[in-house]
Amino acid sequence: MTTDTPAQEWSAENPQFTLYSHNIAPNGFKVRLLLNELGLHYEYIDLEFLSEGMKTPYYESINPNGRIPALVDHSVPGIAEGNGLGIPVETLPGKELTASEKKGGLVIWESGAILMYLGRKYDLAGKLWPRSLEEESQVMTWLLYQLTGQGPYIGQAFWFSVYHPEHVPSAIERYVNETRRVLSVVQKQLARPGSNGWLVLGRITVADLSFYHFYSGLARLSIDCQKDYPAVHEWLEKIKARPSFVTGVPPKPSDMAAIKKKFYKELGIEDKRGEEVAVAVAEK
Repeated sequence: MTTDTPAQEWSAENPQFTLYSHNIAPNGFKVRLLLNELGLHYEYIDLEFLSEGMKTPYYESINPNGRIPALVDHSVPGIAEGNGLGIPVETLPGKELTASEKKGGLVIWESGAILMYLGRKYDLAGKLWPRSLEEESQVMTWLLYQLTGQGPYIGQAFWFSVYHPEHVPSAIERYVNETRRVLSVVQKQLARPGSNGWLVLGRITVADLSFYHFYSGLARLSIDCQKDYPAVHEWLEKIKARPSFVTGVPPKPSDMAAIKKKFYKELGIEDKRGEEVAVAVAEK
């Protein structure tokens, strides 16, 4: 005779998920938005860059790429006394585990993989995930476009405009122009008849959520979204107004030089632009 194991009751005090991310990194926020939209309970762990967070042996045992985000679903049986990858917690130095982390579970990293996992498993009503294979083909088209088109181009635009230790005008021009090109594509899609101001299906989907935080800093690239891409601006404002919305607090311009100096030192990079240039760029 067997007895059924009672279902786990998840709550804010006993969260089902642990999300590792960073306060200003866009890829983590798209996951937070979806978790919030679906009403799923999670513990948020903010990681520092490099050796103080993302490049620690502990975190690299969760995500071997040493980047964010990574998600642990504690409702899925993992390795006993481990983190889901088979490494016992007692062998992970330099990290005091939270109560949630000690539960173990299934580890997923890469933001697109996390969004697909959460949507397919936990959005059975189709609030944000497609409700048929045909709908999924349309949503996945735009989700993958964000992952392979929008994200990489605007990421490089920010890198060469703000963080790169040398001023490379040709690289800045290329990636800012590519960012503008992608904005034009999104503008046309949102402005088409019957869109209701959303990318696909005439309603908000996970594809819309995935774009937002990469566009939240367009002014730093000297792009006036409201003027040049009005449909995109209205779309971003609609997402921002949702109860699920969360965002980070970017560093003050006065702090940017110190942050970059520490970053360059750890990577062994010589800053050829100088702190004054770094602050000037950050203030855009």
